[in-house]
Amino acid sequence: MESLKHSLWVEKYRPNKLDNYIGNDHLKSKVSVYLESGDIPHLLLFGRAGTGKTTLAKLLVNNIDCDYLYINASDENSVDVVREKVKNFASTLGFKDMKVIILDECDYITPNAQAALRNLMETFSKNCRFILTCNYVERIIDPIQSRCQSFQIVPPDRKQVAQHLANILNNETIQYDVKDIATIVNGGYPDIRRVINGAQRQVVNNELVIDENTTDEQRKGIEAILSGKDTDEMATGWYIFNAMCPTKHETIYRKIDATINQEERIGSAKVEGMFDLNVKPLANPVSGMPHRAAMALPNGQDFLYAEVANGTTITKD
Repeated sequence: MESLKHSLWVEKYRPNKLDNYIGNDHLKSKVSVYLESGDIPHLLLFGRAGTGKTTLAKLLVNNIDCDYLYINASDENSVDVVREKVKNFASTLGFKDMKVIILDECDYITPNAQAALRNLMETFSKNCRFILTCNYVERIIDPIQSRCQSFQIVPPDRKQVAQHLANILNNETIQYDVKDIATIVNGGYPDIRRVINGAQRQVVNNELVIDENTTDEQRKGIEAILSGKDTDEMATGWYIFNAMCPTKHETIYRKIDATINQEERIGSAKVEGMFDLNVKPLANPVSGMPHRAAMALPNGQDFLYAEVANGTTITKD
C-alpha cells in the first residue's frame, strides 16, 4: 500500500532542516551550535502565532540524538499532567542518552502546574531538557524563565515569506501571478501558517485565483454574525449593539482596500466613495516620535495585549 502523504502544505513544507528554516539569522546561528554539539539547554521560544516556534522545537529534537515527548499544553495543562505524564517520561530510563520534552503553547499551563514543572526542570536536568513555546511570555512564571535560555521568534520579512510561498507553488506546479502572492502575504503576515493555508485555499485547477467576491452563503453568515442571531442572549457585543439599534439598514457589499505595516504600526482601509480610514501610533507630544503605548490583560476576555493607536476616518456622502 502506498504510504499516505501530507496534503496540507503547512505540514508538507514544514522545515525539518535548519537550512530550510526561514527566520532570524542570529537565532539560526545559535541553533546550529546546539545541533553541532548534540546538546541543548532548557529553551523558551516565544512570539506571535504562526512564526515558527513549534517548527523550530521539532526541528531541534529531530536533528539531535534524543528521545522526545511532545505535549500540547493548550489541551494538557493541569498539575496532574506535569506530575504524571511529564515526570514519568523525565524520570524513566530511555533508549537514548538524552530526553527532550516539548511543551507547546505552555502559556496555557496553570500556575500550580508551572510551580510543579520548575522543580522537575532542575531535578532531571542532567538527562532531560525542556523546550517551551508560548505566545505570551508574561504568562510564564519567573522561576521557569530563569531556568531557560529565552529567544523571541521574530518573523522573517515579507520578502522571505513571499519567496517561501513562491517555492511551494513552484514545487506544486501551481500557476500564479506575483501580485496575488503579495496580496496573500500582506493579508496573513506575520503568521506564516495563515499565509500558506490561505494560498492553498485559493488554488483552483492548479492555478492560484484570488476571488474578491463573496458567495451568498458567506453573506448570509456575515449577516447572522452581525445581527447577533448566532449567539446566546447578551453573549456578544453584536447582540447588544443590535438590541440597542431597532432600525436596520440594508447591508452594502463593496470592495475594501486595506494595507497594514505591522513593524511601523500603521494601516489604512478604504471603500471607494464611502470612507477612508487611517491608523498610526500615538505621537510623543514633545518629540513627535511614535509612542508604543499598550495595555496588557493576562486574563482578558476580548484581548490579552493591545497597543493604543491614533485613528482618523473620513466619511463621504
